[in-house]
Amino acid sequence: MYSGPEPGWTHSLLLHSIDIGLVLALSYLGLLIIGERRTLWMVRGLIILMIAAAMSKQLRLELLSFVLEKLVIGSALAMAVIFQSEFRRFLEQLGRGQFLQLIQPSRRTIPKPGSGIDSIVDAVKELSQNRTGALMILETNGAIEERDFSVPGVRLNAEISKELIQTIFQTTTLLHDGALLISGDRIVAAGVILPLSERTASRQLGTRHRAAMGITERVRNCVCVVVSEETGSISLAERGILNRPLTSSKLKELLEAKFSPTVDREAVAPTLFSLGRQIIARGGGLLRRILRLPVSTPEDKK
Repeated sequence: MYSGPEPGWTHSLLLHSIDIGLVLALSYLGLLIIGERRTLWMVRGLIILMIAAAMSKQLRLELLSFVLEKLVIGSALAMAVIFQSEFRRFLEQLGRGQFLQLIQPSRRTIPKPGSGIDSIVDAVKELSQNRTGALMILETNGAIEERDFSVPGVRLNAEISKELIQTIFQTTTLLHDGALLISGDRIVAAGVILPLSERTASRQLGTRHRAAMGITERVRNCVCVVVSEETGSISLAERGILNRPLTSSKLKELLEAKFSPTVDREAVAPTLFSLGRQIIARGGGLLRRILRLPVSTPEDKK
């Protein structure tokens, strides 16, 4: 006679569900702290290693379990080194008891369509007409780390103005060869050297275009505006793809659409959170089905 699930088995299943829920919550919190789309794959890889290590341990595969556990530890240490500033901020907030700040996403500053974007577009229009080469990086969602640049350049922290942008990119200045880093309504740095794209590009594209493709391939929270020195054509790079040639009015339209506060942005943490809710919902449904098993077997009906 079948009398339903054993109490010990139900208790074990409940503990495993709580364990999985806590891991998802911790991963969600970690992604909120880091707040970068490109780190999603690293976190996924770490979670896969952790799951594989736990399964190998349960299956008593001692050698495989030993190797996977060392890989998990090494990967965790590597991520701690890569994101040391984020983890330092996390520990500081945790030590101060600022728990609400931990789960609140960081606010970002965006250029105001009436000031910053207008100045950028006006400067680009003049540079294009004069065939003066230029390269500008515009942060779209969170700050770009200096480690993403080959050379971080010279710090300026100046207000955006058409005259300043045009002056920096004049060939007689020392900073004209690098890129201009713009965050919000401020010019953060000039003379920034960017990593070049490894993609096979057209021969018509110069170093500035390859640099714009390279940084937007590596960092998703930015776009790059490029002015060709040879032709004066205007390009906009995003996620490694060049949109060219553009008119100044088209560039303004694209930038205003990109920096509009009503545009929905991709969010890493909510994606994981929704995935966790789906897993919990399906797990709950499976658990209800198991607990609703019949209390008798066909033999009892004979």
